[in-house]
Parts: sequence; C-alpha cells; structure tokens
Amino acid sequence: MEHQHEQGTLYIVSAPSGAGKTSLVKALLQNTDRLQVSVSHTTRAMRPGEVDGKDYHFVDVDTFRGMVADHAFLEHAQVFDNYYGTSRSAALDLLKHGIDVILEIDWQGARQVRQMIPGTVSIFILPPSRAALEQRLRNRGQDGDEVIARRMRDAVSEMSHCFEFDYLVINDDFDTALGELTAIVRANRLREPRQAAVHGALIKALLA
Repeated sequence: MEHQHEQGTLYIVSAPSGAGKTSLVKALLQNTDRLQVSVSHTTRAMRPGEVDGKDYHFVDVDTFRGMVADHAFLEHAQVFDNYYGTSRSAALDLLKHGIDVILEIDWQGARQVRQMIPGTVSIFILPPSRAALEQRLRNRGQDGDEVIARRMRDAVSEMSHCFEFDYLVINDDFDTALGELTAIVRANRLREPRQAAVHGALIKALLA
C-alpha cells in the first residue's frame, strides 16, 4: 500500500473533568495504530508520576506567552489558573505523515482548531449523570469539597457546549464507550478520500 499521499485526521476529544477522557484515550491509543496524542504545553505544576515531554511540556508563564506571541499554538486557553496550548508544528507534521492526531482540549480550544483546520473530527465525552461525575472526582482523593464544588460548576459549563461537537459518547460502561470511540476512528479511516489515497493503486487496477 502507498501511504505517502495519505493525510492524517485531527481528532478533538473534550470532556468535563472526571468524565474519564484520559483513561479512554489511553486505551484507544493502545488498540489503534497510527494514532498519537499531541503533547500540550502547560504552565501548571507537574503532578506526581508525570513526565515532562510525555504528559505535557511544562513551561513557565513567560515562555508560554512568548510562544503565543510567535503564533506557535494551534490553540491555547486558560483552564482554572493555568494556561494550555497545542503546538502547531508538531501536530501538522504528524498529520502530514499520515498519523491521526488526538487533541485533548476544552471547548474553547476546539472552536479555535475547527476554524483553522477543515476536516477536524470532534468528540465530546459525557458522564452518565451528575452524581457519577461527582463521585469520580471524589474517588481521586486529590481535592477538597470546595475544589470539587468548583469543578462541578465548571463541568456543567463545559458540558453545555457538547452540542458543538460531531460525536457524543456517554462514558457509563468503559468498554462500551471505548468501543464507540474506536468505531469513530475506524469509520473515518474508511471515508472515500482517505481510502482512495491509501488504495490508489488497487482502485486504478480495478478500473483498468
């Protein structure tokens, strides 16, 4: 098969904190070839177990602002008290080489990216209920009641933008949600322009 003319697809995956986005995307990556997550830049502090360059590119505020001034980001946004941004060059280079790229960003960033890159596929992950979402946040054991209350308020605000996305996945049963995410990626890879690029020689031979 010839892959040199195949363009990767950019996927946006958004969700409120606690909906299970990170775990679902991690499982999707393990089960799917030619798919990578774009590593975002952030000004927030590194958490225990995180690795610079793998989980995030951790930078200070001055560095981040300098990158904004240089138009180095596809999108950037302030989330809580920190800044997050997606490197333009890193994402576009992967797409050019036929790699599908996932951006784990919020609705603000999703709007920016959709305007800049036609053909972007956006997916929003919802929890099965507010009670389930709050329980998941509490099960992390990282935040007190005040922080959890703020995260719940922010979650409702975030979820109000779900109608802007191409696909909605309800993460009630993990395996079901993972299957639905996988189906979205597989279906998009079967679209005519991509199949024609990948199997151009076969189609030409069939029509000869």
